[in-house]
Amino acid sequence: MSEHREDINRLAEEFEGCQKILLALGDENRQHLMLEMMRMEHCGGVRVGTITEKTHLSRPAVSHHLQILKEAGILKMRREGTKNYYYFDADTEAMNRLLEMIGHAKRIMEELPDRSGKDL
Repeated sequence: MSEHREDINRLAEEFEGCQKILLALGDENRQHLMLEMMRMEHCGGVRVGTITEKTHLSRPAVSHHLQILKEAGILKMRREGTKNYYYFDADTEAMNRLLEMIGHAKRIMEELPDRSGKDL
């Protein structure tokens, strides 16, 4: 039982460590932005104006959502003079932490006893 409790405590810490990415991915506008950026296939990154043209969002809204995605570790930004280019980090630590947390949660749930009442 102690090991189970330790697993749950570790999962709680993992949830806390994934809060920013969960929040970022949970928003429909940010999901749409990510999909549009992926569809563009610009290896060198995309500017806010280009993303704005592909969405129903204003330029300030796009900038706001990009900042949240950047803070969550999903996007990175490269600056060239006065121009900012946003791109996906293929080796994103944030996504790896999220996948590990989901896998950990799944393992814990699989170990819980059946409570559906089917075996009664």
